[in-house]
Amino acid sequence: MSDEDHGSAQPGGDGDGPATGGSDGEGTAASQSAVEDAIPDLDADDAIEADGNDEPTDATDDEPEHTPDDHPRSEDLETRHRIEAGVEKGITHLQGMHAEGRGTAFDYLLGEETIPSADEAARAAAAQLLLAEHAVLSVNGNVAALVPEEYVELADVVDADLEVNLFNRTEERMETIAEHLREHGADEVKGLEGDGEVPEVGHYRGIVDADGIEDADVVLVPLEDGDRAEALGKMGKTEIVIDLNPLSRSPQTATIPIVDNVVRAIPTITEHARKLRADGATREDLEAIVDSFDAQDHLWAAEEQIRTAAWE
Repeated sequence: MSDEDHGSAQPGGDGDGPATGGSDGEGTAASQSAVEDAIPDLDADDAIEADGNDEPTDATDDEPEHTPDDHPRSEDLETRHRIEAGVEKGITHLQGMHAEGRGTAFDYLLGEETIPSADEAARAAAAQLLLAEHAVLSVNGNVAALVPEEYVELADVVDADLEVNLFNRTEERMETIAEHLREHGADEVKGLEGDGEVPEVGHYRGIVDADGIEDADVVLVPLEDGDRAEALGKMGKTEIVIDLNPLSRSPQTATIPIVDNVVRAIPTITEHARKLRADGATREDLEAIVDSFDAQDHLWAAEEQIRTAAWE
């Protein structure tokens, strides 16, 4: 889904944002536990009324582990449950739940499907990752909760590194996410060293591994905050961004923006990468795919889809 875009009035961006106050990650931002203490307990009926749908937001003994496939909101509700589980496990920050809601709203407007321009963007992203000398897939809490196995698979297919990068960074949370990725098949997870930096980013997302994101030529930054996306661009990185809001700074900055739900976009990129390899695509073929992709055309197509609801 879409995350919180810090420093921008536009929706979108990274859900690892501070609970309240400033963005330095120390002192001014409320701790996750403090926010949890401030939230009143809700029983199942209250949760249903507050959420505005017929699925309780708090787990109960009677609630199924998975939403029935024939439920009209099955996929969306299952995604919400993954975010909730991520919070409980210490992977996802509470702000990621708010970001999930904003992303859901944009997904409704897009018709909850991968539009043709997004599929084209995913193919260009696959080609760009295959061309990379050193590709890195950046991981935040929402990504780890939503697509851990799919992310590990993509990294394997395109020979990329995985690196955890968080706004609300603690040693415990970094290690929890890294271990979560290992449980889903990752051999190595970067981000724990923190011996590199992204200049001009004045919060914890500027901390990276020197042999990871700092060294990369191509970085996939799904659910990104706009300031880091802009800073990575200034470093000369080729950025691939996944965001459901085509007007957010992150996709506006990206070399290859993909306006799609991350739970669909990651498998789609992987599928294209596998096919390109199976078809024996040469470096010239891959470069032609990337060169023919027009980022602004893709953003315009996504905006038109949202504005006209052409999927109805």
